[in-house]
Amino acid sequence: MNQVEILRFALRGLLANKMRSALTTLGILIGVAAVILLVAVGEGSSRSIQQNIQRLGANTLTISPSFSGGGGGGGGGMRAPGAGGGNTGPRTQARQLSLADAKALTDTTLAPSVRSVSPVVNASSSTAAYGAASHAISQFVGTYPSYFEAVNKPVARGTYFFNDDVLAARKVVVLGQTVVEELFGAVDPIGKQISVSGVPFTVVGVLKEAGSSGMQDADDVAIAPLPAVQQSLSGFGSLGQIVVQATSAETTTSAQAEVTAILNQRHGITNDNPDFRILNQATLQETVSEATGTFTVLLAAVAAISLLVGGIGITNIMLVTVTERTREIGIRKAIGAPRSAILGQFLMEATLLSLVGGLSGVLVAFVGTRFTIAGIEPVLVPSSVVLALGVSLGIGLFFGSYPANRAAKLRPIQALRHE
Repeated sequence: MNQVEILRFALRGLLANKMRSALTTLGILIGVAAVILLVAVGEGSSRSIQQNIQRLGANTLTISPSFSGGGGGGGGGMRAPGAGGGNTGPRTQARQLSLADAKALTDTTLAPSVRSVSPVVNASSSTAAYGAASHAISQFVGTYPSYFEAVNKPVARGTYFFNDDVLAARKVVVLGQTVVEELFGAVDPIGKQISVSGVPFTVVGVLKEAGSSGMQDADDVAIAPLPAVQQSLSGFGSLGQIVVQATSAETTTSAQAEVTAILNQRHGITNDNPDFRILNQATLQETVSEATGTFTVLLAAVAAISLLVGGIGITNIMLVTVTERTREIGIRKAIGAPRSAILGQFLMEATLLSLVGGLSGVLVAFVGTRFTIAGIEPVLVPSSVVLALGVSLGIGLFFGSYPANRAAKLRPIQALRHE
């Protein structure tokens, strides 16, 4: 009996019990689709997080105080843990970040890996008004022009401010899309004057839309020259942050070491308990990549359980099939069908069930990745498709081998006597 005849007998056996075959196929379909979809969701989640991190700049270091109670507009600074050290244990010379600290970091001799330094203050409770419209700005930032490139905030309309504006403490401002929509609607904001907590600022630019990042609207922001914000809104206290841009992504670690050494010397830090924290975007990105990779593997492992259940279903169905067709097997063996033909037929049936279920699962998963799931856009991973389909075929062969072998071992006389 050749392979074509074995395939024909297998198809005839499967079509003789269409409902049973369909239900068995459904189990494999669900398993394959679940594996591919969950891996796609994990990959989509990973890419979304990576994009959010990259928006801040892959070669950016964010320095912030590691203790509370910052003055002069520093209260809005980032408080994420970083590589600059912890904040436990006694500290005798805790100091806030200052403009002098920021200036020291621009020393090309001590910090050759540093490209730019941007001191940052955040004015709290800043309400902007234009005409009858008003809006409470989530982040009103005072900084230098280098900040725009360091944190990857390009201007979509107009322009950002320049060093001359900083030196002259001009009250000019660049707005995020959310602020523009709330204050101006469809009106062009460039050149218009807004009032921020009673202080007039002229709009010179509009930032490119960044989108939401977690619970925070990244477009609900206004950026103005540091001296103008200090004079009018925050006061001349400490800095909330210092944003440092390394010369490249490869030199970020070197820049961090140089910055740490300079600040340790200036703040009199002699132990492993500094009064500042450094958030390294490159290190954060690597950590997130590892975490999301592990998360994706766990999702795939959980989904793979449904494939195992589908395999057990194949075993059960094929055992029932062998029992029902015992007399048929006896007749075929009695007229000369070899053991290999019986074994091949039932293995072929199990494999076909897995193949049809697997291909259907791939199709369902492909359609599923076209939709947003739990706020995440799934990203189809080709390797997960190949792996899931290969595993489904392997399951068909593995779980179908026992019933097929059992059928092939039946003695003709016993099979013919079966009722």
